[in-house]
Amino acid sequence: MALLTGTYKSTLDDKGRLSLPSRLRTLLFQNLLYITKGIQDCLWVFPPEQWESVSEKMLSSASVSLEKLSLVQYRFISPSQEIEIDKAGRIAVPASLREFAGLNKDCMILGLGKSIEIWDLEQFNAFQESNKGRHKEILEEMGPMTIFR
Repeated sequence: MALLTGTYKSTLDDKGRLSLPSRLRTLLFQNLLYITKGIQDCLWVFPPEQWESVSEKMLSSASVSLEKLSLVQYRFISPSQEIEIDKAGRIAVPASLREFAGLNKDCMILGLGKSIEIWDLEQFNAFQESNKGRHKEILEEMGPMTIFR
C-alpha cells in the first residue's frame, strides 16, 4: 500500500458523513475501513489489513498487565467499527465516535502513512498551537535528524 499522506479540510454533513479526499481514496485498495478512538481527541481510520496488524499487536502484548491490556481494549478495540466508503467517496462516522472526537462541522483529515486521523478543525488547530516548536526536539529524540545531513 502506498503511503497515505496529506492534510485536508472536509465538512461533516447533517447525517454524520464526511468526504474522504480523492487522493486518499485512490491509495486505498478497497472501500472498507475501520474507525476507532485515537490517543488524542481524534479518530483513527485504518484499511482492514493495517487494522488487523495494529489490533493484533495491541491484543498480544505480553509486556503489559491484564489491567493495562483491558484499558487499551476499552479505548481502541471495543469502540472500533467497520465502515464503508460510499459511491460519493464519503464515510458515515458513527455518532458515538463523532461525540468522542467533538466533531461538529469543519474537520481536518490527516494522512499518516498507514492510517488516517480525523479531527475537529478547531481542536486540531489548538493541538498544533499547544505543541508548536516541539517538532525539532522530538525528531532529535527519535534520531532521524541525521537523514537531513
